[in-house]
Amino acid sequence: MNDIDIFNNALTRRHFFRKNATGLGYAALASLLGQDAMGASGEIPAALAQYAPKAKRAIYLSMIGAPSQFETFEYKPKVEYNKDLKDFLVASGQRLTGMTAGQSSFPSAPAIFKFAQHGKGGTWVSELLPWTAKMADDICVIRSMHTDAINHEPANQLMYTGNMVGGKASIGSWLSYGLGSMNQDLPSFVVLHAKHSFNGSNVQAISSRLWGSAFLPGKYAGVSLRSGGDPVLYLQDSPGVPRELRRAMLDGLASMNQKSYEAVGDPEIQTRIQQYEMAFRMQTSVPELADTSKESEATYQLYGDESKKPGTFAASTLMARRLLERGVRFVQIFHRGWDTHSNLPRDISHQCRDIDQASYGLIQDLKQRGMLDDTLVIWGGEFGRTTYSQGQLSQTNYGRDHHPRAFSIWMAGGGVKGGFNYGETDDMSFNITDGAMHVRDLHATILNQLGIDHLRLSYKYQGLDNRLTGVLPARIVKEILT
Repeated sequence: MNDIDIFNNALTRRHFFRKNATGLGYAALASLLGQDAMGASGEIPAALAQYAPKAKRAIYLSMIGAPSQFETFEYKPKVEYNKDLKDFLVASGQRLTGMTAGQSSFPSAPAIFKFAQHGKGGTWVSELLPWTAKMADDICVIRSMHTDAINHEPANQLMYTGNMVGGKASIGSWLSYGLGSMNQDLPSFVVLHAKHSFNGSNVQAISSRLWGSAFLPGKYAGVSLRSGGDPVLYLQDSPGVPRELRRAMLDGLASMNQKSYEAVGDPEIQTRIQQYEMAFRMQTSVPELADTSKESEATYQLYGDESKKPGTFAASTLMARRLLERGVRFVQIFHRGWDTHSNLPRDISHQCRDIDQASYGLIQDLKQRGMLDDTLVIWGGEFGRTTYSQGQLSQTNYGRDHHPRAFSIWMAGGGVKGGFNYGETDDMSFNITDGAMHVRDLHATILNQLGIDHLRLSYKYQGLDNRLTGVLPARIVKEILT
């Protein structure tokens, strides 16, 4: 053996023990604890926990395209009609997108919809959201969110992966990695794609990066369930293949994959073995999950008539509740069509109709089943909308461009104050005047409610200790917590 071979072998041994000392410890622990290891019992791993968890699971209702705060939760009666804001925007250093940068004027556009206060907190809610108004005492409206991105793709990546740069793990994958599974027959992170009802809506494209695991092992990626037909493709055995034969085939495949793993040490081989096993178990669990025929008529009416139509937002929220009941940690529902650059009054009316009663039904269903207290629900988009109109402005029609400086979301359950409003913006919802909450603060708060210290949840990749909240400051927004 020459000197180079000796050096490489020594380096390999050093790297093995340096990189795998913790992993060997976890393997030993897992062999002692069995299914209770790494959060399978519902407990937070001690290495990550610092706070008493208020929630065991979460649902993120993701409104892709950015709902306008002016037509939902931000009542701004002082916005004048058709006042040119060009000089104000220049003085404020406002970034413009390519869609409005060429406008000669920037006329302010007050919302044409009525607002009223609801609940013990006097929450302002638009007439477009009558069912949401009914649950004002169950939700906390945050009107002071802000982000760094002004365009959809980086804004969505920041909102759902913690970074505008690609290649980062999604929030659902982080939770799956940090908390483990509560059900060995279903994934810990499930993604649903809800249909929007109006064909004229401007649909923003999204990619699997928003629910991918990136550098985390592949088993922590979100699993997308289809809205029509089989929820998961190729899950059923082929005709003439009995379950016993499928089991024998998987055992043989696992044996070959294990030999490959021992030869090359690629952790993705272990992930593949685990995915085959999960798919085998899902052959039994998914058909039962997808069969909603035993749901009561009262439950369907709670979510609305659309809940009987597969793929709708209402059907997706009902499915989300069923997933949580079966131990899924994190469910994310994507609803697109909120990108209202023009014809905003028409388009947002359809969008709100899609999600309004279903969101109400979800919260009430969780509450009456005793699940809301330990389930965290988040609703919102990736940024806000401008006070000025994009394109032509009239008394009945207008559009709004992207606005990262201020927007609204709401949260419910999981130790979040109900009937509470947090944060303030100026008279044009242009700048935040009190209680600014960055996307990183939202992530830190979500992790906190699930019992995780966001500074401890990390994964070493390419020499860096990666975290969902990154290296910039992030705070837990305790003001909204019980």
